[in-house]
Amino acid sequence: MLDAFPSAVRPVHAPTDHPKVSTGKVGILVANLGTPDNYDYWSMRRYLNEFLSDRRVIDYSPWLWQPLLQLVILTKRPFSSGKNYKSIWNEEAGESPLMTITKNQTAALTTTLHDRYGDQVMVDFCMRYGNPSTRSRVRAMVAAGCRKILFFPLYPHYAGATSATANDEFFRALMDEKWQPTVRTVDPYFEHPLYIEALAQSIESAYAKLETKPDILCCSYHGVPKRYLMEGDPYHCQCQKTTRLLRERLGWDETQIKTTFQSKFGPEEWLQPYTVEEVARLAEEGRKNIAVCAPAFSADCIETLEEINEEIKESFEHAGGEHFTYIPCLNDDPAHIHALSRVIEENLEGWLD
Repeated sequence: MLDAFPSAVRPVHAPTDHPKVSTGKVGILVANLGTPDNYDYWSMRRYLNEFLSDRRVIDYSPWLWQPLLQLVILTKRPFSSGKNYKSIWNEEAGESPLMTITKNQTAALTTTLHDRYGDQVMVDFCMRYGNPSTRSRVRAMVAAGCRKILFFPLYPHYAGATSATANDEFFRALMDEKWQPTVRTVDPYFEHPLYIEALAQSIESAYAKLETKPDILCCSYHGVPKRYLMEGDPYHCQCQKTTRLLRERLGWDETQIKTTFQSKFGPEEWLQPYTVEEVARLAEEGRKNIAVCAPAFSADCIETLEEINEEIKESFEHAGGEHFTYIPCLNDDPAHIHALSRVIEENLEGWLD
């Protein structure tokens, strides 16, 4: 088995029948949420089933949740979700925008980190749901000779439904390895100075292109049930801190920026205020010109390109709003790649200096 590894060599002074052993390399595996392979019914159903069956995402009793999911939700939702994905699909590449952007981010990180560390590192990406799977990418890194792996969920803020489930899947993948590599996971970077700087630059750049300055900026974060906050999840507090640090960096007062939450799902109360309701309230209050950014997303996806730039925008305009500006995620912007690279370098200390 070890002989099959491309970088495998026989240890010095070992007998001739000793199996070859893979040489030491450091793998850097970045992870994002995931994407369906296509927007047809069965592709959507497979993806949604994997996503909505995750107990970190929906923690209701499986005895109650699974019959509802399999018999009701997954018979209808793949059609509506598929329609939403179709409206933003990258038809030229045959993939979702999240996949395209994550590939671009990985390519940029590969260039930067190879310039810094040379062939000592291998950079790749995986998805928590869908393809490429975490398990397949861990297997490929081990086969390529990575004896250490740094696992980096691309979520600035920690939440059980994002960072934790990505880590869960990573550790499950390690269970398949006969010879497990040494591993590290990256802490959330919601307050990292370079991340805040990249956010601020993106907002300043967007504002500079507008004829009229927005009355207010809504920082719309993906929501979670309020119950999670009460149970100890730090996500809400980290989002609030990002907004505060961003406001301080921009030199704004509290009337110019606001924290909101989107993507509510199910009957229970989620973190508030809800973005879709708040933008309507702001329009009715006379704030006719607003901007929205999404600091919790490292890459534009269905929640930003369709939900914010279509559904939430429509809510604002229906309530009398006039000018709605969506500020894209940081994606593969050089300032973002610089921030992510620095976070990686900090986490490689002691492994590669």
